[in-house]
Amino acid sequence: MSERVIEVSGLVKRYGEVEAVRGIDLSVGAGEIFGFLGPNGAGKSTTISILCTLLRPTAGEARVAGFDVVREPGAVRSRIGLVFQDPSLDDQLTARENLEFHAFLYGLARATRRERIDAALAMVELTDRASSLVRTFSGGMRRRLEIARGVLHYPRALFLDEPTLGLDPQTRKRIWEYLHELRRREQITIFMTTHYMDEAEFCDRIAIIDRGRIVALGTPPELKAMVGGDVVTITTTDTQLAAEEVKRAFQLEPVIADGTLRVEVRDSAAFLPRLFAEVRAPVTAVASRQPSLDDVFIKLTGHAIREEGAGQLDTMRRFGAVWRGQRR
Repeated sequence: MSERVIEVSGLVKRYGEVEAVRGIDLSVGAGEIFGFLGPNGAGKSTTISILCTLLRPTAGEARVAGFDVVREPGAVRSRIGLVFQDPSLDDQLTARENLEFHAFLYGLARATRRERIDAALAMVELTDRASSLVRTFSGGMRRRLEIARGVLHYPRALFLDEPTLGLDPQTRKRIWEYLHELRRREQITIFMTTHYMDEAEFCDRIAIIDRGRIVALGTPPELKAMVGGDVVTITTTDTQLAAEEVKRAFQLEPVIADGTLRVEVRDSAAFLPRLFAEVRAPVTAVASRQPSLDDVFIKLTGHAIREEGAGQLDTMRRFGAVWRGQRR
């Protein structure tokens, strides 16, 4: 691996009796797009808050750009960019004024501010709206402006917490085009959390996290190789009975997810005729395909990633992270 920009060892975060992060180890190289994939409440936002110095870990160590996040928070903050999951722009200011304020906070020289701001606005295609109030922007435009603000000071690492949450597919695609261009041009390291499977495919490497633990780490092809052969999805009127019969007849371990039965087989063409002959439970639909990251997640955790709103505990964690960060 190239120079390590992010290093994490034995990271733990507890909230009373709840262990949100349970001994995470990982490293991310310079210029890498690293994805943290998992459902809400899995520990993604908690981990990113620790790496950005908004939360103190209960145990373990983390270094960003060579600096310890606990002992040297100021040095870390000056070298990172952060795009929060929730909107953080001042909608009473214009796009340019938001960037001007950020540049001032990061101590950018007056002589370089305009050049940097113009370049950032051009990158996210907002030059013609530079003088417009942010309150007139769509959700996609606001997210693009937040990304421009996050890279204005040329950080070593850019942290994105669910960067395209709630955006339409076309806007999500454009934002990813900006991120790839940013990585190519600046060799910036991008660390992002997501629960969108298609979005995770854009990452160089992915860590799958579930219930506070990393259950797998690798490139998208490496992770998908963990699922052998084809994935067959079976819909029946009696899922539990079908699962028992598949297990008995084929010595397979089916997984029930989203009301359907999923099994991994080496050759679906040979498997399907036997399925209808061996399973008594009425089969109403069947489909076969190549494995996806969703299949990897189900194989490792036994459940699917759901695009649900954060629970009360997760909301409290994020609020606590921001509150502690403001009080430092």
